[in-house]
Amino acid sequence: MTLPKQFRFSQASLQDFQDCRRRFQLRYLEKLSWPAVETEPALEHEEQMKLGAQFHRLVHQHQLGIDAGLLQASIRNADLLRWWENYLDNPIPGLPSQRLPEHVLSVPLGEYRLIAKLDLIAYQPGERLVVVDWKTSRKAPGRQQLSDRLQTLVYRYVAVEAGAHINGGQPFEPEQVSFVYWFANEPDSPIIFDYSAQEHAAAREKLLHQASTIAALEVADFFLTENEQHCRFCGYRSLCGRGVTAGDLSELEFPEADSLEDFDLDLEQVGEIAF
Repeated sequence: MTLPKQFRFSQASLQDFQDCRRRFQLRYLEKLSWPAVETEPALEHEEQMKLGAQFHRLVHQHQLGIDAGLLQASIRNADLLRWWENYLDNPIPGLPSQRLPEHVLSVPLGEYRLIAKLDLIAYQPGERLVVVDWKTSRKAPGRQQLSDRLQTLVYRYVAVEAGAHINGGQPFEPEQVSFVYWFANEPDSPIIFDYSAQEHAAAREKLLHQASTIAALEVADFFLTENEQHCRFCGYRSLCGRGVTAGDLSELEFPEADSLEDFDLDLEQVGEIAF
């Protein structure tokens, strides 16, 4: 099976491939919708997702300069209000003053492209760039869990590769880039990942290898994962014969719908570097 030339990888699609090749095939190549509930209780999960999206919109508007008091007056949910107050009362220390909220960057990845929608880019031209990801999960994952996620690798990689787009044509060095996970329920405990030239070289090798591997696969090569833990919160589990019961919401580690495919993107607004 050959990927379409216009195929765009994202941290979400690469994570899905790493977790389960079959899930990648069903979701991104066959674009199959499967009406299975991923998480129980379903209504509670849906509400949590909606609140997370509302929180991201509030922060986006605030980072664009809209008055915090005006935004707060629109909040009607107690959890959302608590997250908002945590956000206002616990700013990330030393965050550069120039801000690009909800910014999309795209860079070449072999014959394809790698695209990332970043909650916030804070930067000082020529000096440093910080990517921030707002999380509304009930409990913050451990540092090692986050380190293993493709999001942590992809966001720093893309920030370096496309950084010249916002830095007057000059790229940021890997050592000038960092990535912060900020948790609305644990606002005083952000998890920060710095970067280095060695990590960037390793990231490039891994991402190129993964993209070329996927592009070379035949239909039969998209097999099911052997780790059935990945099936607990997968909407395709009943299709694949991996059970019909949805996973417990209290055990869900990464509840945010941060897949790029969840957003409608205007390609005219995508910042990118040239081939």
